[in-house]
Amino acid sequence: MPIETKVPTQAPRTLEAWVKLLESVRIPVPKHSYDRVMAAIHDSRRSLRDIAELMQDSPALVLSVMREANHPTNASLAEPAESLEVALNRLGLERSEQLLKRLPALPVEEIPPVLCQFQMISQHAAQQASGLFASRLARLWQEIHWGSLLFLSPLWPLALAYPKLLDTWELRVIHKGEDAAHVEEELFGVRIMALCQTMAEYWRLPQWVTQGYRLLLEEREQLAQVLNIARDEDLLSQQHRMDAEPGLRRWFNQPANTVLLANNLALAAQVGWDNPHLLRWQLLTALYLQTSLEDVQQQVHQQAAASARRHARHALFHPAEALIWPWHQRRPHPDMLAPPPPSSDDLARWRTLCQHLLAQPSPFTNAVHLATQAQEALLACGMQRIMLLSLDKASDYLRVQQIAGLPKEAGALALQVSQNKLLQKLLSQAGQLRITPENHSQFSALLPAPLRTLFRSEHVLLRSLAANDQVLMLLVADQGCRPLADISVQAFGKTAQCIERALSVFTNRKG
Repeated sequence: MPIETKVPTQAPRTLEAWVKLLESVRIPVPKHSYDRVMAAIHDSRRSLRDIAELMQDSPALVLSVMREANHPTNASLAEPAESLEVALNRLGLERSEQLLKRLPALPVEEIPPVLCQFQMISQHAAQQASGLFASRLARLWQEIHWGSLLFLSPLWPLALAYPKLLDTWELRVIHKGEDAAHVEEELFGVRIMALCQTMAEYWRLPQWVTQGYRLLLEEREQLAQVLNIARDEDLLSQQHRMDAEPGLRRWFNQPANTVLLANNLALAAQVGWDNPHLLRWQLLTALYLQTSLEDVQQQVHQQAAASARRHARHALFHPAEALIWPWHQRRPHPDMLAPPPPSSDDLARWRTLCQHLLAQPSPFTNAVHLATQAQEALLACGMQRIMLLSLDKASDYLRVQQIAGLPKEAGALALQVSQNKLLQKLLSQAGQLRITPENHSQFSALLPAPLRTLFRSEHVLLRSLAANDQVLMLLVADQGCRPLADISVQAFGKTAQCIERALSVFTNRKG
């Protein structure tokens, strides 16, 4: 069954618009999990607990059942169901089966990897919660387990609808340390935590989920006070300080906080086991459990390994993999790694295209024909986002000739040369500028705002192209914001030389 949700190209910018969109997204269910659950529903020997346990393998199924059971038309004024068993009991097997039939069931390899990654983080969080807290709070194990699994569920439809936005958010906020408020306003128009809280309330998810978001958004001062105490290395001193603040102690010791602790442990571990964010949540967990940091770290590592045995999947990253790495090693975001070099077939095609550019007499009928060939050669050598701009000397504007890997509206871009000193420099004579992490802050600010917005990257190549000592074009390219592969940079330079030769031959022929 295909995913039928139609997502607008332009992402929403308000909470209301986001809620409307995310409510409409139908999250796919792995086909093998769907079939097992459906078979169990038809097996009269299976209990609701059996069915609930089978559903755990598919977080999307759990979310769908909980949402349906807690919908006002089903739940009336009753409290939200806090566990999957209660939700199944509220719906009944017949309605649960009808609900399942409305969900897309796909082979797991066809489900978008960003969605699978976030669901695996949720499963890891549920494992951490069960291992760290459920045995100590045995009566509340269901609230702990299901609340932990569903805490990040508002991000699942977002990961399906706009995977690139979440991927970009992770790169800029988690890995590069950019200001979260600024990045989220730019990407989503709203704060991520506010959107998650709004969706959790709209879906009437378990109260421990909404309580966790309320703490992050409205009770950060108390959290900071508790963290200050948790940093005290003397356990006895920690307890004395907590005893001196009975209100703060009651606030922090609420069982609902286990959901928040487990999810932040799982989220922070995605980056690496040695990072300040993870250490903060480990310290808070140690204070909550009234044990040492070393003990908590050992337990967290054990639960990560247990989660990996159950939930790890090919092509997804599970933090347990990093337990055998050197302690200070972090997992780089895929966009922080140079892409693989062009294949032999791509390089063969690149050579053919370059030979065509160098042909004499010029095989090109017009400038657009030449620019199209140039773009194809650049794509073949590994460039992923390309903009070719022609200089209109009469108006002193650079106008887009060709684009690849960029939004359609970028094709209408026009840049006035006289208003930008960097453009003036590039167009005074043929030359190349390579933006790197080391010089990014210096040169990015000098780029025209439209170019800076389109090529928001620390790895960009700009090259002005001349014929007969007259600059005619500006070439801007990158490898999808990732570090540039050396072989592609070399091929880029050679391609630029071929384009210049083609421009020269073409211009002389025109003359």
